[in-house]
Amino acid sequence: MGGIFGVASKDTCTMDLFFGVDYHSHLGTRRGGMAVYGEDGFNRSIHNIENSPFRTKFDRDLDELKGNLGIGCISDNEPQPLLVQSHLGSFAITTVGKINNMEELVDISYKNGCTHFLEMSGGNINPTEMVASLINQKSSILEGIQYVQQMIDGSMTLLIMTPQGIYAARDRLGRTPLVIGQKEGSFCASFESFAFVNLGYHTYRELGPAEIVYLTPEGVEVLQQPGDKMKICSFLWVYYGYPTATYEGVNVEQMRYKCGDILAQRDDAHPDLVAGVPDSGTAHAVGYANRSGIPFARPFIKYTPTWPRSFMPTNQSQRNLIARMKLLPVHELIQDKSLLLIDDSIVRGTQLRETTEFLYDSGAKEVHIRPACPPLMYGCKYLNFSRSKSEMDLITRRVIQKREGEISDKILEDYSNPDSGNYKEMLDDIGKELKFTSLRYHRLDDMISSIGISPCKLCTYCWNGKE
Repeated sequence: MGGIFGVASKDTCTMDLFFGVDYHSHLGTRRGGMAVYGEDGFNRSIHNIENSPFRTKFDRDLDELKGNLGIGCISDNEPQPLLVQSHLGSFAITTVGKINNMEELVDISYKNGCTHFLEMSGGNINPTEMVASLINQKSSILEGIQYVQQMIDGSMTLLIMTPQGIYAARDRLGRTPLVIGQKEGSFCASFESFAFVNLGYHTYRELGPAEIVYLTPEGVEVLQQPGDKMKICSFLWVYYGYPTATYEGVNVEQMRYKCGDILAQRDDAHPDLVAGVPDSGTAHAVGYANRSGIPFARPFIKYTPTWPRSFMPTNQSQRNLIARMKLLPVHELIQDKSLLLIDDSIVRGTQLRETTEFLYDSGAKEVHIRPACPPLMYGCKYLNFSRSKSEMDLITRRVIQKREGEISDKILEDYSNPDSGNYKEMLDDIGKELKFTSLRYHRLDDMISSIGISPCKLCTYCWNGKE
């Protein structure tokens, strides 16, 4: 994933930019970056944040990053923002999204006069550099952004800083959010709606899908009106979003309470305690407990003094180790207890299986699992939801292949139907493989109801394959 933040201010923007970007740290784990424009022109700093929080890497840069315009990001992949000099002038650019047709766009760029791209480790091209290349193939930055929205298969939300102001553009289908904040003498653009609240800004408005605006300290100019079609990622509410975030008028924490509430209404389990897998499962569990009357408890606690953020290495075995090391048991709440756990989702199942074994080893009598979303059937094509290299990394796909051999869209459609026999048998197989006492997923229709906006505005591809 990743998060972006930008500021256009009459005064220095450095501290607002620093804290605004920092408030996106839950969205990325690899790199952070900031770029500013001031009397000395463009200045930029990028750091690796895999082993320590954003703030600790950038506090020594603040004296040098002076300006009244600034953009920054937390990135799960490429280094950014990038500084670019072209026939359109000098600008800085930062993005959040995913490009599926990179090879096609590289060929187009070469044919249109681009001579080279810088390779990152592993031979990949920086997606933000590709976006800059597409923009530079047009006669203005606005035309270039429109070209990006037209050409990219995937998703792309971006900020571009020029010496005069900041272009802010939301993804063509609004798969990721972008909201404008305002205070006296300043405007900001932010992925997360809460990132500017403690900085004194109030919400000016959310951008619509494909909308393009231009920010200066004096105001917000609309350069392209929003489109009429939206496919915002449903998983923002289920997992990605911070509890204080609001998307399309729906708060994340409140949605998770509703999600747990509906889960409880459909359940017939009778555990002693209800718990959430920290942190994203906690609010779902509170909603479940409030509806069911079963006490909410925390039978394991995340050790936040040394794990304050979601550091996760790319190596899967290391990821599993880190996930296990973060959690400490409260034996008095586990011993001889029947527990019902709510996690945001099950991807591979490895971490949740180890958590379940950890609870049994700590004396649990039963462990019932209730994921807060439906079974994941397809790898995300739009937001890099997981680090899976193949859809066969999904436990659902592995179980279905074992049952069916060849997998077709028709077969997946049947296994996605919560009223089908194959769906119920798939859940039994997953539960047995992961050693759960019982397993019940949130239904897709119930999850959509928990969000509460029009279903046609939501992307549900990873659950039903529908774009």
